[in-house]
Amino acid sequence: MAVIAFILVALLGYMYADSLRFLFGQWTSDDYGHGIFVPFISAFLVWQTRHRLTRLRLAPSWLGPLVVLAGLLLYTAGNLATLYVISHLSLWILIIGLVLSFFGFKALRETAFPLAYLLTAIPLPVFLYNALSSQLQLWSSALGVGVLQFIGVTAFREGNIIDLGPVQLQVAEACSGIRYLFPLTSLALLCAYFFRDRMWKRTLLVISALPLSVLVNGFRIGVVGILVEQYGAQAAEGFLHLFEGWVLFLFTLALLVVEMWAFSRMQPLPGAHGFLDQFRLSDRSIVPEPMQGTTLAAPAIVLRVPAYVGSLALTLPFAFFCWSTGERLEIPPERIAFINFSMHIGEWQGNPQPVEPQLISALRFDDYLLADYAAPGGGPLTLYMAYYQSQRKGQSAHSPQSCIPGGGWEITSKRMVDLPMGKLTEPVNRVLIQKDRQKQLVLYWFKQRDRMLSNEYLVKLYLLWDALTRQRSDGALIRLSAAVDPGEDEQAVEERLLRFAQTIQPQLHRYIPD
Repeated sequence: MAVIAFILVALLGYMYADSLRFLFGQWTSDDYGHGIFVPFISAFLVWQTRHRLTRLRLAPSWLGPLVVLAGLLLYTAGNLATLYVISHLSLWILIIGLVLSFFGFKALRETAFPLAYLLTAIPLPVFLYNALSSQLQLWSSALGVGVLQFIGVTAFREGNIIDLGPVQLQVAEACSGIRYLFPLTSLALLCAYFFRDRMWKRTLLVISALPLSVLVNGFRIGVVGILVEQYGAQAAEGFLHLFEGWVLFLFTLALLVVEMWAFSRMQPLPGAHGFLDQFRLSDRSIVPEPMQGTTLAAPAIVLRVPAYVGSLALTLPFAFFCWSTGERLEIPPERIAFINFSMHIGEWQGNPQPVEPQLISALRFDDYLLADYAAPGGGPLTLYMAYYQSQRKGQSAHSPQSCIPGGGWEITSKRMVDLPMGKLTEPVNRVLIQKDRQKQLVLYWFKQRDRMLSNEYLVKLYLLWDALTRQRSDGALIRLSAAVDPGEDEQAVEERLLRFAQTIQPQLHRYIPD
């Protein structure tokens, strides 16, 4: 058994080498820095159950190889599409299958929480991360302004921009509170595991991680605003800014402890004599009792071929397939660069604009176009297109809903409209945004290979499918925007944008291939 276990570990280490390198890289970032500790914590929690595990009879289950097969198939999909989140999930499923194959259901039940806890180390997919971070930025900005106004500081919010008069603070993605949320949720799960109380209390403890992280981060932004008001913009930078984050994170942990103490006072369990009696790092019931006439050694397996041998037999061909295929290369189509996109389209005359270097670094596109177009007798509009040659490993089109608040704009309405495409129509997103008294109308959609998509989740599903079946994951975001001037009809602006969008369709396939 030990030899087979060693061989399986070696095979999985080889198969998941690229995925694990990416995972370790994520664990060195500020957002997922807690991830490096999660495997050690899970190992400690398994070690804590050692006494119960030694009393169990080993009963390798042949359901284990079936779970291993499911994990290997998911690994193949993740490997061909090179989507890391799928690879990480497949490794977790393989671990579950191997526990079943070597030890059986009872051992899996005893180690269920430590194994499930490993999921907290897996980074979110980029599109989910961006959506969550954008929403947290808005909440934190609103709370920060609320704190400032409560103590008498004049402050106004425009999207993620806090206006203090002479100074404006931008609540960047790094200050969204997501760096509080991930480690705090991980710690809240641990606290709930060790907190021996009713399930509803432990569930509330975990759920409270989100509002606590948002509230504390909003308070932090308010404190930064006060310091900036008193000492200038340097108070929002450097060591002081970092130190504030650590102090308030420790304060958030203290709030979790206070929350557990309050729960311990509400309908305490029979026999509990206070908070410390309900929160303990070991279970007194796990001390093994001597078994008369027996030993703690596992009985012989009745099956001639143990389940873990079946798991090894399944893993070997997949490991060979991984070695033989190597890195799956994409086949990007030939295309014309956006620099050649016409600045004269029908009656529209364009003027190209540059994108700021920091935005280029953040958006990570392979090619882009930003241009203002105007026609006689009509208001101007802005065309933005970002092309990605490969979207498999986190480099993908950002939804405008994530980027719009960063410029101080707020989304006031969002719905779908039909874009005429010859005899057919295609739905596109229509978003009305506002900043102070300014209004803009935005149309956007995603052109992914030969599809026009407005739903961001469908974009990800087709991305996986095309990476598997067509060895392609290229695509682009197309966004049109125009100001809605005071007294101007929104419907007229919408028609102008749709008319221009219809005009550019025939030539888009040259720059964003089907």
